Amino acid sequence: MNKLLQTVSKKTVSLMVLFMLFVPAFLFAPSASAADINAADLWGGNDFSQTAFYNETGLGNADPRAIAASVIKVLLGFLGIIAVLIILFAGFLWMTAAGNDDKISQAKGMMSAGVIGLIIILAAFGIATFVMNALITATT
Repeated sequence: MNKLLQTVSKKTVSLMVLFMLFVPAFLFAPSASAADINAADLWGGNDFSQTAFYNETGLGNADPRAIAASVIKVLLGFLGIIAVLIILFAGFLWMTAAGNDDKISQAKGMMSAGVIGLIIILAAFGIATFVMNALITATT
């Protein structure tokens, strides 16, 4: 059982890392193909406005503070989901322990770790929200 859990967790972590690496490349891919872009368009051609630059490169013109806030929200939300899943899995282990004290103590340890992790994640979200709001207020 322990060997199976390690194998499943390794595969799950590998899939999550691959997902986080490759999905943004597909979501934020530029709309223009590479054949449509030439050096004159990017480095001072006839139509070198900011809008043309944004359209040709696909970089966009979003505020870096807003991008950072969005990334932080997504990462903390993802970590919160993992913490809740750990708590649910610990509850499942506790319910299926059938009175075995070793399994119950393992489930209690996992549940307390999940709750502590969730508290840390919520505190990090609160701190990040406060800092981003203070940063935006101070720079605008």
